[in-house]
Amino acid sequence: MMDEYFWQQRWEKNEIAFHEAQANRHLVKYFSDLSLEKGSRVFLPLCGKTLDIPWLLNQGYRVAGAELSKIAIAQLFKELGVNPEISELDKIARYSAKNIDIFVGNIFDLSAPVLGPVDAIYDRAALVALPQNMRPRYAAHLAELSHKAPQLLICYEYDQNLMSGPPFSIGSVEVHQLYSDRYELTLLDSMASLGGLKGCAAKENIWLLK
Repeated sequence: MMDEYFWQQRWEKNEIAFHEAQANRHLVKYFSDLSLEKGSRVFLPLCGKTLDIPWLLNQGYRVAGAELSKIAIAQLFKELGVNPEISELDKIARYSAKNIDIFVGNIFDLSAPVLGPVDAIYDRAALVALPQNMRPRYAAHLAELSHKAPQLLICYEYDQNLMSGPPFSIGSVEVHQLYSDRYELTLLDSMASLGGLKGCAAKENIWLLK
C-alpha cells in the first residue's frame, strides 16, 4: 500500500522540502516535446501544490491532478487565488475551478470515467515517491486512467545505499520494465541534480513516453 499516513503527516507538519519554489526547470525546457495544442488537458499525479500547475495554466493548458492531502490542495487553490467547487465522489473529492480539476484521495481509487479525458501526463513527483513494489501497479493504473496518453517523466538516479528515499532512485532498466510494453521511450536528457538529494549525488533523467 501507499503509505498515506506518511504523506499526510508531511503536509500536516509542513515537512515539504520536495515542494519547489518555482516551476520545474525540466518542465519549462521539455514540455514542448509532448507536442500539445493549447487547451490540452494535462494530468499531474501526486501533484501537491506544485507551482508547475500555475505555469501550465498560464501557458494556456487545462490541468487535472491527483493528490492525497487536502491540506496541499487547500493551499494550492489559495495560492491560485481561486475558490474551488468541491464535490464528493465516493472515495474521491473533486476540487474544480476554471481549467483545473484536482481529485483528492488515493490515486488508486480514481477511475478513468471520473478523471475524464487526458491529453498528456506530467510525472515529476509520483513514480519517484512510490516504493518499488507499488510501481508496476501504478504504471498500469496510469496507462488505464489516461488511455496511454503520452508522458513527460522525471526520475532520480542515485546510490540507494546512501539514502533510502523518497524520492527513490529509478534507473533506466526499471523505467523500461515499467513502461516499454505500452510506450516508446526516449531519454531526453540526463544531468546532475542541482545540489544533490539531501547531500547525496544524484542524476535527474527526463523521459518522453509516447
